Amino acid sequence: MASRPSAAKKQPARKAAAPSKAPAKKAAAKKAPAKKAPARRAPAKKAAPKPAPSPTGGVYRLVRALWLGLAHAVGAVFRGIGQGARNLDPAHRKDGVALLLLGLTLIVAAGTWADLKGPVGDLVEILVTGAFGRLDLLVPLLLGGMAVRLIRHPERPEANGRIVIGLSALVVGVLGQVHIACGSPARGAGMQAIRDAGGLIGWGAATPLSFMMTDVLAVPLLVLLTVFGLLVVTATPVNAVPQRLRALGVRLGLLHDPEAEAGAFTDDDERYEEQWREALPERPRRRGPGAGPRDPDSAEQEALDRRRGRSRRSAAPQPDPARPLDAVDVAAAAAAALDGAVLHGMPPSPLVADLTQGVSPGDREPTTPTPVPAARPQPGKLRQDPSRQESGRTPVPDLTKSPRPQERELPPRAEQLQLSGDITYALPSLDLLTRGGPGKARSAANDAVVDSLTTVFTEFKVDARVTGFTRGPTVTRYEVELGPAVKVERITALTKNIAYAVASPDVRIISPIPGKSAVGIEIPNTDREMVNLGDVLRLAESAEDDDPMLVAFGKDVEGGYVMHSLAKMPHMLVAGATGSGKSSCINCLITSVMMRATPEDVRMILVDPKRVELTAYEGIPHLITPIITNPKRAAEALQWVVREMDLRYDDLAAYGYRHIDDFNRAVREGKVTPPEGSERELQPYPYLLVIVDELADLMMVAPRDVEDAIVRITQLARAAGIHLVLATQRPSVDVVTGLIKANVPSRLAFATSSLADSRVILDQAGAEKLIGKGDGLFLPMGANKPTRMQGAFVTEEEVAAVVQHCKDQMTPVFRDDVVVGTKQKKEIDEDIGDDLDLLCQAAELVVSTQFGSTSMLQRKLRVGFAKAGRLMDLMESRSIVGPSEGSKARDVLVKPDELEGVLAVIRGESEG
Repeated sequence: MASRPSAAKKQPARKAAAPSKAPAKKAAAKKAPAKKAPARRAPAKKAAPKPAPSPTGGVYRLVRALWLGLAHAVGAVFRGIGQGARNLDPAHRKDGVALLLLGLTLIVAAGTWADLKGPVGDLVEILVTGAFGRLDLLVPLLLGGMAVRLIRHPERPEANGRIVIGLSALVVGVLGQVHIACGSPARGAGMQAIRDAGGLIGWGAATPLSFMMTDVLAVPLLVLLTVFGLLVVTATPVNAVPQRLRALGVRLGLLHDPEAEAGAFTDDDERYEEQWREALPERPRRRGPGAGPRDPDSAEQEALDRRRGRSRRSAAPQPDPARPLDAVDVAAAAAAALDGAVLHGMPPSPLVADLTQGVSPGDREPTTPTPVPAARPQPGKLRQDPSRQESGRTPVPDLTKSPRPQERELPPRAEQLQLSGDITYALPSLDLLTRGGPGKARSAANDAVVDSLTTVFTEFKVDARVTGFTRGPTVTRYEVELGPAVKVERITALTKNIAYAVASPDVRIISPIPGKSAVGIEIPNTDREMVNLGDVLRLAESAEDDDPMLVAFGKDVEGGYVMHSLAKMPHMLVAGATGSGKSSCINCLITSVMMRATPEDVRMILVDPKRVELTAYEGIPHLITPIITNPKRAAEALQWVVREMDLRYDDLAAYGYRHIDDFNRAVREGKVTPPEGSERELQPYPYLLVIVDELADLMMVAPRDVEDAIVRITQLARAAGIHLVLATQRPSVDVVTGLIKANVPSRLAFATSSLADSRVILDQAGAEKLIGKGDGLFLPMGANKPTRMQGAFVTEEEVAAVVQHCKDQMTPVFRDDVVVGTKQKKEIDEDIGDDLDLLCQAAELVVSTQFGSTSMLQRKLRVGFAKAGRLMDLMESRSIVGPSEGSKARDVLVKPDELEGVLAVIRGESEG
């Protein structure tokens, strides 16, 4: 009561400007509803008046304080003893409980089943037998079952309470019935009589019921309690009892499942429906002008219903007999058109779909459009975020493909060779290559990017919306569909604004996406994935594809693995800046060949001018020559490949075959025999794979010879089974010349430093916007636009394991004529005659100046053009200078510190 005058005093103070108390009270009354919160909080702050202390209350508080203090002290002691259990794994704690139950099970089983003697046996008899009576034999089974459940399912603690309640009800109900069935002995009959019946639990459950309502009603109630406990233990609702009983009968073989045959065909129907949906055009179907937006799930379900025929047989409403005849005819024609459309893999138009459902276009009910543009239905399964569904917003569908081995079409195996004689070669196991985790699904970052793109389109007043996205290991491609009369340039002009909105400078726009009427916006993922080589090769193995030239490249932006046969490329150019993933691609290429091909299938020539990239493959049986590190020797090896190609074409022309596979098949079948009198033994030709790791070094040393050999190989070697892979980190026009580009149809571009380099590799822009570390653009032969992919990766340990396996199987057999003696030297007069001193002077002059010029020899030695040309030819025959290159100076092949040895060789040859 003392608080009211204080409150009354405060109100006039707040309204000091009021002329009288009455207006002040009215104003306070008017403002009271607006200030409910302070009015409610004011009483809470003021404590109620405390009653006067009494002696009884003081004693109670003292006893309570002593008791709590003692409890805290005891708890602290026990917590100190059990301090080590704080960091114990919860799974181990559950195992401890389970093992304790197992120990109790053994003790109770020994006491009830084996009549255990001693104090423990007496205790078991008193507790277990006294409580459960005749059913004490089942107590060990009950305890053992609970222990086994805790061991097998420690991750399901939420069901423990339910099981305890259900078992309690079940035990009470059963023991009560047993007690009544045994005559309902009372306590006066003795404890032994109660033990021979339902025990103390049965006596406690049955005696009150029998006393109050006789056994006639007590037994049904106990039966209901038993059924309730059983239902709780098995987590079975009452309405699901018939289904559970039917399923039990089917499992025991007592009943026939009518849905078994239907389920047998369900998988086939679903697979056919998946293929049918994938065959549909990617462009969403447009509806009539009077129709509102349709739900993607309902649209897809309607398409499935039309595919299965339910819409025409049972699901669709029958046409009204009162409808005019022409409308029925139109509906029949529309249904026929639908059948034809589905038969030919084309989607029916919305008008046809509506007519087959018995709904005219004018009868559609327009729906209220949502403020956020809804995604149009796209083929395939839509993976949606539940959090976005709860907010009432239609999420953008995730169109990422899940790689399925059975759905991927791979090229069939070409005709290849078999190991001859008693040689047994086992291919390396895929277990040598590590497995990768599953691809990451959509995340909140994807939804945030969709919102940012939608905001950009709204702010710049562009009629466009995001209709889906596909998440790759490196980038996510968002599909944007334009509205009517919107130019594609409106989207491409917003590249910098989109990059600003999504906070990423590496934004690449594809207009349009190949095969779709949509614009693609590729944005890097904040969490990149690693693509393992083993996963790609396992997919090829599961598809039963044994092409030895099949190479694993990586994973594309749609989530599918990228594989291609080198025999069908047939030559490839790999280029990219330092650190972009070019060396990893070469390692994956060589490792793929070693994993899938025997040395009789594929032989390789590896050229490594950098001397450190391919040293791990030294000594593998697939090599036809040791790894070449000298650029001069590499030019000679390419010349040998040209001669080998000519020899193979000679055999193809002589025996009338157009491809090396046909010739090899004929040789193995015995259809081809050498001519009479010839000692040659025909053998199948293996594929020959030439890999040049750095083309720029070769083009600097011997550009004319290397370019001529590469052009000739790439022009003709496809049918001869010879394939070339060129890699360079300097894709300039003087390295990748026009002739080389014209004859190498397949390109793989990693991140480049400039737009000019991208145009050299791909003849188009795009590689300069890649983000490196395996992110590349793959343009195989016959493709119109490159495919963005994340290159596969193989570790050095995996390469070493595969190489060691191959070395243990076979030793390499090298060809001696690949490098040595392959260069045809000029036919000149070997007799130096009186020109020995002049030749030594010329050699000393050329080597010391490192400049091989005929005009220089004329000036320095004061000889004529004929004499100077003859001296230059003599030095060429002795590998002092290189061949003539027109008006350019000849390359000097001898260093100044080797001059003394060269002069000694010249003098020794002249004396001999």
